[in-house]
Amino acid sequence: MNSLYRRTAFALVSAISGALLTFALVMCKANQTTPGHAMADTSSSSSTAATAAAPPVTPLSPTSRTEDERNTITVFARAARACVFVTQRQTVMDFFGGTAHDMPAGSGSGFIWDTEGHVVTNFHVIADAQRLTVTLQNQNTYVAKVIGAEPRKDIAVLRIEAPKEMLVPIDRHGDKVALEVGQKVIAIGNPFGLDQTLTTGVISALGRQVDGIGGVKIREVIQTDAAINPGNSGGPLLDSTGRLIGMNTMIYSRSGSSAGIGFAVPGQTIARIVPQLIKFGKVEQVGLGVEIDPQQRIEQRLGLRGIVVIATIAGSSAAKAGLHGLERTMTGIKLGDVIVAIDGKPIASYDDLYNTLDGRRVGEVVKVKLIRDRNALEVDLALVPLQ
Repeated sequence: MNSLYRRTAFALVSAISGALLTFALVMCKANQTTPGHAMADTSSSSSTAATAAAPPVTPLSPTSRTEDERNTITVFARAARACVFVTQRQTVMDFFGGTAHDMPAGSGSGFIWDTEGHVVTNFHVIADAQRLTVTLQNQNTYVAKVIGAEPRKDIAVLRIEAPKEMLVPIDRHGDKVALEVGQKVIAIGNPFGLDQTLTTGVISALGRQVDGIGGVKIREVIQTDAAINPGNSGGPLLDSTGRLIGMNTMIYSRSGSSAGIGFAVPGQTIARIVPQLIKFGKVEQVGLGVEIDPQQRIEQRLGLRGIVVIATIAGSSAAKAGLHGLERTMTGIKLGDVIVAIDGKPIASYDDLYNTLDGRRVGEVVKVKLIRDRNALEVDLALVPLQ
């Protein structure tokens, strides 16, 4: 009897406990589910509202670009046809295989000068080249021949045999153009071999001097912040009219990549040098009719500022004017005349002499100031061609 009572009581308690547990679970689930649905509905509503509030982005039409953008696009479309890729090539021997391979040895940029196939680039781009090729915008490649070079200005002229219809010369200013610091410039070239690359910037400074080849400086150089990298050398620097104002030649950088300080040979120098290289293969250089030492070993040994006259050239105006060169005496070498100024411009070094006479013509008369036996005197001398 007791056993039956206990079993019945246990069953009743179990049933009641199960019912209470089931009720608790149902209520808990109901409490959790209802807010969740509300949150989901709210999130969905917010997302729908946000989507409806954000209209699609409409791309700009070509006419909506800024004036500066339209100018850059137009300049590139016009000038890129005149820009070329200059590549040095050399033969590499495979001694184990017994074969020879034609390999690129360096590259740079350049631009077409005329429809006769003349291409202008930097001298350092083609220096010591075994063979050269020029690639046009249409990717046609032609063997190039060096016509002439002026290392002291870092200018060289090549020529390719290409159909005239493929040769689009760079636009140039007819007269000397007045440049201003801050004006827009565009550089086109082949940095790191990536052809037809455009960068923009401004003229950062004018009248800079950079070291050239042969102990002279390139003067009146344009400084720009347009990105110029290895491979840009020889490419054109253009103004907003798309005309040539310089040729990118070097950068100032500790890393070897663009640091926002690039230099370009001025367009007026290019316009004067290139026609002479095309016609004569070299630049007409004038002198005073005296022999000098460009390395200035005597001046350095004696601590002199100026140019020592070593001797005069027979028949020159310097010889006729009685200039004194070095003279051998019983006690050694006697110093003659020392050139210290030309047309009022101080001459302290060969660099000064070269740049003062640069651009002058044969037959022009200049006033030369000399020091002779510690006395100053002036003479008029007619310029003569240097051989």
